[in-house]
Amino acid sequence: MISQKYINDIAYKIAGCAIEVHKHLGPGLLESVYQACLIDELINCDLVVQSQLYVLVKYKEKDLGGILKLDLLVNDLIIVELKAVDIMIPLYKAQLLSYLKLTGKPKGLLINFHSENIVEQLVPIVTEEFSNLPKYNFKET
Repeated sequence: MISQKYINDIAYKIAGCAIEVHKHLGPGLLESVYQACLIDELINCDLVVQSQLYVLVKYKEKDLGGILKLDLLVNDLIIVELKAVDIMIPLYKAQLLSYLKLTGKPKGLLINFHSENIVEQLVPIVTEEFSNLPKYNFKET
């Protein structure tokens, strides 16, 4: 059974991998470079990664032809949206929240590699689906 703790543990691993990439590359590169390196780190941590995943946008249960492209989906639970920008604007957080709502995934991470301290720019977002999960699996306590 999936729990909040299980998802948070995966998110912690993702953050650690992002820190590792940032430690080796620093700021100033293209998002695509960070993405390739992060995918490698995530796979080395035994996480399942899908990149540039297309998701259909449904409006009132109808497919009207809209398509989103997620940067990363980890373990089919956490959407990771990557940025390499000078300023994190509120639109990026809103974008990730919309991705979460449209896919029904419980958690997302917004990571900006163009910063001195990646942890200060990392934004976790959870959904109602996350809130409805048990805090712990009985095997995790």
